[in-house]
Amino acid sequence: MKTPRGLEPLIEDGIIESVIRPLKSGKEASVYVVDCGGGVIRCAKVYKEAEKRGFHKLAEYQEGRRARGSRDQRAMGKRSRYGRRQQEEAWKNAEVDALYRLEAAGVRVPKPYGHFDGVLVMELVRDADGGPAMRLNDVTPTPEQARAWHAFLMNQIVRMLAAGLIHGDLSEFNVLLGPDGPVIIDLPQAVDAAGNNNAFRMLARDVENITAYCARQAPELRDSWYAHEIWALFEAAELRPDSPLTGQFTFPEGAADVDGVLAQIEEARREAEARQRGREAAAEAED
Repeated sequence: MKTPRGLEPLIEDGIIESVIRPLKSGKEASVYVVDCGGGVIRCAKVYKEAEKRGFHKLAEYQEGRRARGSRDQRAMGKRSRYGRRQQEEAWKNAEVDALYRLEAAGVRVPKPYGHFDGVLVMELVRDADGGPAMRLNDVTPTPEQARAWHAFLMNQIVRMLAAGLIHGDLSEFNVLLGPDGPVIIDLPQAVDAAGNNNAFRMLARDVENITAYCARQAPELRDSWYAHEIWALFEAAELRPDSPLTGQFTFPEGAADVDGVLAQIEEARREAEARQRGREAAAEAED
């Protein structure tokens, strides 16, 4: 196939030998299967420029992120041309930083192999037969599988938060099913849990999205409050990577309107599904 422009510098520098085929394309990035030489097959994620991306409410996700210098931080705040360029770089670097951080924390994510000229090279997640892994959205689990995947992904959310991060856009659309179970992908919008005022809402949405998917086959999961349980442990500085969870939570008297919180989560879930439909439509248009 013709080499995409974004991957030409990596071929010139010998980082990859050739592009095998497209793997996925959306409004935020395009992913390709690449040959890195010596029989090593990986994938390369080429990020699209801001004006071509469809990700909504970007400021909510970037709150709490720090630029590499005080000048860059001030420029990002002023939204100057230089500041927008720095914000764009921060967006592209966020997934790279998150992958290295989460892999070190024991979260099951694709192994990163470097960031070159705006392109992320990482592990190609495969299925049990050696082909590219499917998304959870493309799989209908048994009730037992749904319960097992839910428990595993709740633990992954705990491990992420214990490392200071929230995925921010977690759903069945960005979890792959590898031979050893679910693998979390797509992290450019990862949220700094301690520095973002929207952190709990985003955590609750991530939990609700996964719970809603698994509850299609295991409906008892709908009667759980994992996000509140996890967040209470985090706020009390008691959250650990292996913290046991029950899914139960007792709301204190005078607590915030629970129905209102759930309504926000449902609205955000619909936004996530609309974004995914946009990604799929963009991929079909490019085929």
